[in-house]
Amino acid sequence: MRPLDFAPLYRSTVGFDRLLQLLDGAAGLDAETPAYPPYNIERLAENEYRITMAVAGFAAAEIKLEVKEQTLTVTGLKTPEAKEREFLHRGIAARAFERRFQLADHVEVTGADLKDGLLDIGLKRNVPERLKPRTIAIGTGNEQPKQLQAAE
Repeated sequence: MRPLDFAPLYRSTVGFDRLLQLLDGAAGLDAETPAYPPYNIERLAENEYRITMAVAGFAAAEIKLEVKEQTLTVTGLKTPEAKEREFLHRGIAARAFERRFQLADHVEVTGADLKDGLLDIGLKRNVPERLKPRTIAIGTGNEQPKQLQAAE
């Protein structure tokens, strides 16, 4: 259920459509977000994640993964079949798709695997040593300052 409807404002304003789209996006109500293909996001460990996408009917050569800046883009483009088939019912969607995922800082794609119609994309957060918490030993004033030690 949508709590706010900005449609009347779209009709009565000129030049503010970008602002209204930002409000829709901030509320998580983006109507342009595709529902195909379905996916799961799992946490495997503290700094490891996996995205699993249902891409039934696609071969590995028909799927492209690209990371640019902090965006992971998964694109599927089905190659046309040489022989046209006649379907009585077609429930397996084989249409082209593009799905984007915003990655947090220091998250890297570690690999991808296609098995049984599921595309698994491995992600890992690699926080640089300089950003990790560390403890600093406190001296008593009679000795040289102690070295920094990494926090555990």
